[in-house]
Amino acid sequence: MKKTAIPLVLALGLFLGCKGDKKQTEQTVESEIPLEIEAEPSLQIIPVEHASAVLQWGDLTLYIDPVGGKALYMGQQVPELILITDIHGDHFSLETLQELDTQNTTLVVPQAVADLIPADSGLKLEIMANGDKKEMLGIGIEAIPMYNLRKEALKFHDKGRGNGYVLSLGDERIYFAGDTEDIPEMRTLENIDKAFVCMNLPYTMTVEAAADAVIEFKPLEVYPYHYRGSPDVSDVIRFKELVNAGDPNIKVVQLDWYPQEDF
Repeated sequence: MKKTAIPLVLALGLFLGCKGDKKQTEQTVESEIPLEIEAEPSLQIIPVEHASAVLQWGDLTLYIDPVGGKALYMGQQVPELILITDIHGDHFSLETLQELDTQNTTLVVPQAVADLIPADSGLKLEIMANGDKKEMLGIGIEAIPMYNLRKEALKFHDKGRGNGYVLSLGDERIYFAGDTEDIPEMRTLENIDKAFVCMNLPYTMTVEAAADAVIEFKPLEVYPYHYRGSPDVSDVIRFKELVNAGDPNIKVVQLDWYPQEDF
Protein backbone atom coordinates (compact mmCIF):
# COMPACT_ATOMS: atom_id res chain seq x y z
CA MET A 1 0.00 0.00 0.00
CA LYS A 2 2.79 2.41 0.79
CA LYS A 3 4.42 1.71 -2.58
CA THR A 4 1.24 2.73 -4.45
CA ALA A 5 0.32 5.71 -2.21
CA ILE A 6 3.56 7.56 -2.84
CA PRO A 7 3.23 7.65 -6.66
CA LEU A 8 -0.40 8.75 -6.36
CA VAL A 9 0.55 11.65 -4.14
CA LEU A 10 3.35 12.61 -6.47
CA ALA A 11 1.07 12.36 -9.49
CA LEU A 12 -1.54 14.52 -7.79
CA GLY A 13 1.10 17.12 -6.90
CA LEU A 14 2.45 17.14 -10.41
CA PHE A 15 -1.07 17.52 -11.82
CA LEU A 16 -1.90 20.42 -9.53
CA GLY A 17 1.51 21.98 -10.18
CA CYS A 18 1.03 21.80 -13.93
CA LYS A 19 -2.43 23.27 -13.59
CA GLY A 20 -1.04 26.11 -11.50
CA ASP A 21 1.77 26.73 -14.00
CA LYS A 22 -0.74 26.84 -16.83
CA LYS A 23 -2.89 29.37 -14.98
CA GLN A 24 0.16 31.47 -14.16
CA THR A 25 1.29 31.32 -17.81
CA GLU A 26 -2.15 32.40 -19.01
CA GLN A 27 -2.12 35.34 -16.58
CA THR A 28 1.39 36.34 -17.72
CA VAL A 29 0.42 36.24 -21.40
CA GLU A 30 -2.78 38.13 -20.67
CA SER A 31 -0.90 40.87 -18.78
CA GLU A 32 1.54 41.27 -21.67
CA ILE A 33 -1.21 42.15 -24.19
CA PRO A 34 -0.76 45.92 -24.85
CA LEU A 35 -3.70 48.20 -24.14
CA GLU A 36 -4.94 50.23 -27.11
CA ILE A 37 -4.33 53.93 -26.43
CA GLU A 38 -6.08 56.42 -28.66
CA ALA A 39 -3.51 58.57 -30.48
CA GLU A 40 -3.54 62.33 -29.94
CA PRO A 41 -4.88 64.13 -33.07
CA SER A 42 -2.18 65.87 -35.08
CA LEU A 43 -2.25 69.62 -35.65
CA GLN A 44 -1.74 71.11 -39.11
CA ILE A 45 -1.26 74.88 -39.44
CA ILE A 46 -2.09 76.40 -42.82
CA PRO A 47 -1.24 80.11 -43.26
CA VAL A 48 -3.71 81.90 -45.51
CA GLU A 49 -2.65 85.55 -45.44
CA HIS A 50 -1.54 88.16 -42.90
CA ALA A 51 -3.74 87.29 -39.87
CA SER A 52 -5.82 84.52 -41.44
CA ALA A 53 -5.06 80.85 -40.83
CA VAL A 54 -6.64 77.41 -40.95
CA LEU A 55 -6.02 74.87 -38.21
CA GLN A 56 -6.69 71.20 -38.89
CA TRP A 57 -6.78 69.20 -35.65
CA GLY A 58 -7.78 65.63 -36.32
CA ASP A 59 -11.26 65.76 -37.80
CA LEU A 60 -11.90 69.34 -36.63
CA THR A 61 -11.23 72.45 -38.71
CA LEU A 62 -10.83 75.95 -37.29
CA TYR A 63 -10.53 79.22 -39.20
CA ILE A 64 -8.76 82.17 -37.59
CA ASP A 65 -9.86 85.64 -38.84
CA PRO A 66 -11.02 84.53 -42.31
CA VAL A 67 -11.01 87.46 -44.75
CA GLY A 68 -10.20 87.95 -48.41
CA GLY A 69 -13.06 86.06 -50.01
CA LYS A 70 -14.07 82.44 -50.45
CA ALA A 71 -11.40 81.73 -53.08
CA LEU A 72 -8.62 81.86 -50.46
CA TYR A 73 -10.23 78.90 -48.64
CA MET A 74 -10.83 76.65 -51.63
CA GLY A 75 -9.57 73.16 -50.87
CA GLN A 76 -9.90 73.61 -47.11
CA GLN A 77 -12.33 71.63 -44.97
CA VAL A 78 -15.57 73.30 -43.85
CA PRO A 79 -14.88 74.77 -40.39
CA GLU A 80 -16.62 73.70 -37.22
CA LEU A 81 -15.30 76.82 -35.48
CA ILE A 82 -14.31 80.28 -36.67
CA LEU A 83 -12.51 82.61 -34.26
CA ILE A 84 -12.47 86.34 -34.93
CA THR A 85 -10.24 88.70 -32.96
CA ASP A 86 -11.28 92.24 -33.93
CA ILE A 87 -13.47 94.50 -36.06
CA HIS A 88 -10.82 95.67 -38.53
CA GLY A 89 -10.96 94.48 -42.13
CA ASP A 90 -7.85 92.31 -41.88
CA HIS A 91 -9.59 90.26 -39.16
CA PHE A 92 -13.32 90.50 -39.86
CA SER A 93 -15.12 90.35 -43.20
CA LEU A 94 -18.87 89.82 -43.15
CA GLU A 95 -18.78 89.30 -46.91
CA THR A 96 -16.27 86.45 -46.60
CA LEU A 97 -18.25 84.85 -43.77
CA GLN A 98 -21.40 84.93 -45.88
CA GLU A 99 -19.58 83.31 -48.81
CA LEU A 100 -18.24 80.42 -46.74
CA ASP A 101 -20.21 77.31 -45.80
CA THR A 102 -21.11 78.06 -42.17
CA GLN A 103 -24.33 76.08 -41.75
CA ASN A 104 -22.74 73.92 -39.04
CA THR A 105 -20.19 76.46 -37.84
CA THR A 106 -20.01 78.43 -34.61
CA LEU A 107 -18.30 81.82 -34.67
CA VAL A 108 -16.40 82.82 -31.53
CA VAL A 109 -16.32 86.62 -31.45
CA PRO A 110 -15.96 89.61 -29.13
CA GLN A 111 -19.06 91.74 -28.59
CA ALA A 112 -17.77 94.48 -30.90
CA VAL A 113 -17.71 92.02 -33.79
CA ALA A 114 -21.13 90.61 -32.90
CA ASP A 115 -22.51 94.16 -33.09
CA LEU A 116 -21.50 94.31 -36.77
CA ILE A 117 -23.26 91.07 -37.74
CA PRO A 118 -26.94 91.47 -38.71
CA ALA A 119 -29.41 89.49 -36.63
CA ASP A 120 -30.77 87.85 -39.80
CA SER A 121 -27.35 86.75 -41.07
CA GLY A 122 -27.93 83.14 -40.07
CA LEU A 123 -24.53 83.01 -38.41
CA LYS A 124 -24.31 81.23 -35.06
CA LEU A 125 -22.36 83.35 -32.57
CA GLU A 126 -20.62 82.58 -29.30
CA ILE A 127 -19.62 85.87 -27.67
CA MET A 128 -16.55 85.97 -25.45
CA ALA A 129 -15.13 88.87 -23.47
CA ASN A 130 -11.58 89.29 -22.25
CA GLY A 131 -10.94 86.70 -19.54
CA ASP A 132 -13.75 84.33 -20.55
CA LYS A 133 -13.06 80.60 -20.83
CA LYS A 134 -15.16 78.05 -22.69
CA GLU A 135 -14.91 74.52 -24.02
CA MET A 136 -16.34 73.79 -27.44
CA LEU A 137 -16.06 70.52 -29.37
CA GLY A 138 -13.39 69.36 -26.95
CA ILE A 139 -11.30 72.51 -27.47
CA GLY A 140 -10.56 74.86 -24.60
CA ILE A 141 -10.82 78.54 -25.57
CA GLU A 142 -9.53 81.46 -23.49
CA ALA A 143 -10.13 85.06 -24.55
CA ILE A 144 -6.97 87.11 -23.94
CA PRO A 145 -6.92 90.94 -23.99
CA MET A 146 -5.34 92.68 -27.00
CA TYR A 147 -4.74 96.41 -27.08
CA ASN A 148 -2.23 99.19 -27.64
CA LEU A 149 0.08 100.75 -25.07
CA ARG A 150 1.89 103.50 -26.99
CA LYS A 151 0.15 106.87 -26.74
CA GLU A 152 0.27 107.43 -30.48
CA ALA A 153 -1.36 104.04 -31.11
CA LEU A 154 -4.17 104.09 -28.53
CA LYS A 155 -6.70 104.99 -31.23
CA PHE A 156 -6.14 101.69 -33.05
CA HIS A 157 -7.15 99.07 -30.45
CA ASP A 158 -9.03 99.85 -27.26
CA LYS A 159 -8.60 97.53 -24.30
CA GLY A 160 -11.58 95.18 -24.03
CA ARG A 161 -12.75 95.51 -27.64
CA GLY A 162 -10.93 92.59 -29.24
CA ASN A 163 -9.72 89.15 -28.20
CA GLY A 164 -6.54 87.22 -28.57
CA TYR A 165 -7.16 83.51 -28.02
CA VAL A 166 -5.42 80.61 -26.31
CA LEU A 167 -6.66 77.29 -27.68
CA SER A 168 -6.14 74.03 -25.82
CA LEU A 169 -5.95 71.31 -28.45
CA GLY A 170 -5.29 68.13 -26.53
CA ASP A 171 -1.97 68.62 -24.76
CA GLU A 172 -1.01 71.71 -26.78
CA ARG A 173 -1.77 75.36 -25.98
CA ILE A 174 -1.84 77.63 -29.03
CA TYR A 175 -1.85 81.43 -28.70
CA PHE A 176 -3.06 83.85 -31.38
CA ALA A 177 -2.21 87.37 -30.29
CA GLY A 178 -4.49 89.30 -32.63
CA ASP A 179 -3.74 93.04 -32.78
CA THR A 180 -1.79 93.91 -29.67
CA GLU A 181 1.36 95.34 -28.19
CA ASP A 182 3.51 93.58 -25.61
CA ILE A 183 0.88 93.88 -22.91
CA PRO A 184 1.21 92.40 -19.39
CA GLU A 185 -1.44 89.79 -20.18
CA MET A 186 0.78 88.46 -22.96
CA ARG A 187 3.96 88.52 -20.89
CA THR A 188 2.36 86.46 -18.12
CA LEU A 189 1.06 83.66 -20.34
CA GLU A 190 2.14 80.20 -19.22
CA ASN A 191 2.73 76.83 -20.87
CA ILE A 192 2.28 78.04 -24.44
CA ASP A 193 3.43 75.55 -27.05
CA LYS A 194 2.89 77.66 -30.17
CA ALA A 195 2.53 81.46 -30.17
CA PHE A 196 1.45 83.53 -33.17
CA VAL A 197 2.73 87.03 -32.47
CA CYS A 198 2.03 90.17 -34.50
CA MET A 199 4.59 92.93 -35.23
CA ASN A 200 3.61 95.72 -37.57
CA LEU A 201 3.74 99.48 -37.15
CA PRO A 202 1.94 101.69 -36.57
CA TYR A 203 -0.86 99.33 -35.56
CA THR A 204 0.70 96.85 -33.14
CA MET A 205 4.30 96.65 -31.88
CA THR A 206 7.90 96.76 -32.97
CA VAL A 207 9.98 93.70 -33.70
CA GLU A 208 12.03 94.49 -30.60
CA ALA A 209 8.97 94.67 -28.34
CA ALA A 210 7.56 91.44 -29.77
CA ALA A 211 10.85 89.61 -29.24
CA ASP A 212 11.20 90.91 -25.68
CA ALA A 213 7.69 89.72 -24.77
CA VAL A 214 8.28 86.30 -26.32
CA ILE A 215 11.51 85.88 -24.36
CA GLU A 216 9.55 86.60 -21.19
CA PHE A 217 6.61 84.20 -21.62
CA LYS A 218 8.77 81.53 -23.30
CA PRO A 219 6.59 79.60 -25.74
CA LEU A 220 8.18 76.44 -27.11
CA GLU A 221 7.66 77.79 -30.64
CA VAL A 222 6.85 81.26 -31.93
CA TYR A 223 5.38 82.06 -35.34
CA PRO A 224 5.76 85.67 -36.51
CA TYR A 225 2.58 86.65 -38.34
CA HIS A 226 0.65 89.83 -39.08
CA TYR A 227 3.89 91.65 -39.90
CA ARG A 228 2.86 93.79 -42.88
CA GLY A 229 2.59 97.39 -41.73
CA SER A 230 2.14 100.78 -43.34
CA PRO A 231 4.20 101.28 -45.39
CA ASP A 232 6.90 98.84 -44.27
CA VAL A 233 7.05 95.11 -43.65
CA SER A 234 8.61 94.15 -40.33
CA ASP A 235 12.00 92.46 -40.31
CA VAL A 236 11.14 88.92 -39.19
CA ILE A 237 14.77 87.83 -39.66
CA ARG A 238 15.76 90.41 -37.05
CA PHE A 239 12.94 89.12 -34.82
CA LYS A 240 14.38 85.59 -35.00
CA GLU A 241 17.86 86.85 -34.17
CA LEU A 242 16.61 88.74 -31.13
CA VAL A 243 14.54 85.83 -29.82
CA ASN A 244 17.33 83.29 -30.24
CA ALA A 245 19.87 85.64 -28.68
CA GLY A 246 17.61 86.03 -25.64
CA ASP A 247 16.55 82.39 -25.40
CA PRO A 248 18.01 79.85 -27.86
CA ASN A 249 15.50 77.23 -26.65
CA ILE A 250 12.59 79.05 -28.31
CA LYS A 251 12.08 77.81 -31.87
CA VAL A 252 11.15 80.53 -34.37
CA VAL A 253 9.01 79.12 -37.20
CA GLN A 254 8.57 81.18 -40.37
CA LEU A 255 5.52 80.46 -42.51
CA ASP A 256 4.53 82.14 -45.78
CA TRP A 257 1.88 84.66 -44.79
CA TYR A 258 2.14 86.76 -47.96
CA PRO A 259 2.24 84.30 -50.88
CA GLN A 260 1.10 86.89 -53.43
CA GLU A 261 3.73 89.45 -52.55
CA ASP A 262 7.46 89.53 -53.18
CA PHE A 263 9.30 91.18 -50.32
